[in-house]
Amino acid sequence: MLMHQIKVAQALLSGVAEGGRGTSGTPYPKQPEKALKLYEFEGSPYCRRVREVLTTLNLDYEVYPCPKGAKKYRLDTQKLGGKQQFPFLVDENTGEKLYESQQIIHHLFKHYGKTGKTPSKYAHYPKIPYVAYAGTLINGAQGVWINRKVIHRDAPAQLLELWGFEASPYTRIVRSVLAELELAHKFHNVAKERWQDQGLAALRLKPGKYTPLKGGKREQVLKIMGDNIQVPYLKDPNTGIELFESEKIVQYLKKQYAS
Repeated sequence: MLMHQIKVAQALLSGVAEGGRGTSGTPYPKQPEKALKLYEFEGSPYCRRVREVLTTLNLDYEVYPCPKGAKKYRLDTQKLGGKQQFPFLVDENTGEKLYESQQIIHHLFKHYGKTGKTPSKYAHYPKIPYVAYAGTLINGAQGVWINRKVIHRDAPAQLLELWGFEASPYTRIVRSVLAELELAHKFHNVAKERWQDQGLAALRLKPGKYTPLKGGKREQVLKIMGDNIQVPYLKDPNTGIELFESEKIVQYLKKQYAS
């Protein structure tokens, strides 16, 4: 319990180091017909840039974790793009395969943004991501290396599904474990759409019963979660398990896929 709370604190400070990017997004995303496929790993600052933009655009995507020491999806990137470099985005809607984080960001805004142009705050990242590196270190470099217990284990038959958003410290903890266990999954962004969404599920800035923005993405998510929106939320179609609470999810993943 104590160790988990320490990890929550680390993940929270890591998000603060990035200035809260990856928290809010459009309520009306332009979801691609075919799922975007992102090959990445949690501790990479370059991958983090891309995930922040995916939250800003509120896009869902498939994650193929490629932590250091892993082979499964790292070898796939070699076959698909010719090298092992991350992040690596495969967009079957446009036929493009992209490596560089800035190129991926321009691509995402061009095809899935409101205006087709990259906002200035996302158009000129520093070449060396000192702030993001600091965030990775603050987070204890979680999600950087593969868990050696699973290096030769076959992938589950069906992709797991995770609901969250990039800057959520509780979601970050779960994503780190999914990376270390090399578990591919569908990531459903649940970005904050307006000020009434800000805060934890039980401590939102707007008191009273939670009501999502009408017609927004969160309105659809609420139908899945019940009477409130809380992240992270995990569904494992391989076992039928559905879980809230990061600590319970982590315990489940390690017991099911690492023991």
